[in-house]
Amino acid sequence: MRKINPIVKLALELGPVVAFFIAFGRLKDQTFIIAGTQYSGFIAVTAGFIALIILTSGILWAMTGKLSKMQMMTLVLVVLMGGLSVWLNDPQFIKMKPTLLYLFFGSALVFGLYQGKSYLRDMMEEAMPLEHEGWMILTRRLAAFFFALAFANELVWRLMSTEVWVSFKTFGLTFAVFGFFMAQGKVLEKYGIGEEPKS
Repeated sequence: MRKINPIVKLALELGPVVAFFIAFGRLKDQTFIIAGTQYSGFIAVTAGFIALIILTSGILWAMTGKLSKMQMMTLVLVVLMGGLSVWLNDPQFIKMKPTLLYLFFGSALVFGLYQGKSYLRDMMEEAMPLEHEGWMILTRRLAAFFFALAFANELVWRLMSTEVWVSFKTFGLTFAVFGFFMAQGKVLEKYGIGEEPKS
């Protein structure tokens, strides 16, 4: 996998989400008539989001030569669930996307744990070298965290307004994941593997 500027990588990964939030804020009260069918601003923005994430994923693949499993799964779910929302003119499908994504990753981590493995290690070992026990602890915690996020997303989209859900998806979920890893400092400190001293 070819290395690229971290800022460029972050912009390609988060750009579509930020664009979705901004576009929704501007178009949420508008309606669009296409081929005789009326679509809400949310559905129109969802269609644009699908196109944009396909574009940015293609650029990321062209620049690095690879997409991670998380990036691939995100792309597939956005195209599938977002596509269903646009096709059926029903916003609930794209709102379910985070639930399915977090359930998938939580289940994958649990499956690995039952095999005595940490799939999280396979994805992050280069950036965060840890002893085996550290990876197992972190993986158990992250699996539980993913299930909690899936549950939280279900509560928000089913019980609250679309405006609240869009803000939750854009900022709440992003900061929650960031906060989770920030809170794992003791595990990283206890089980972190430092560089071998040079002789």
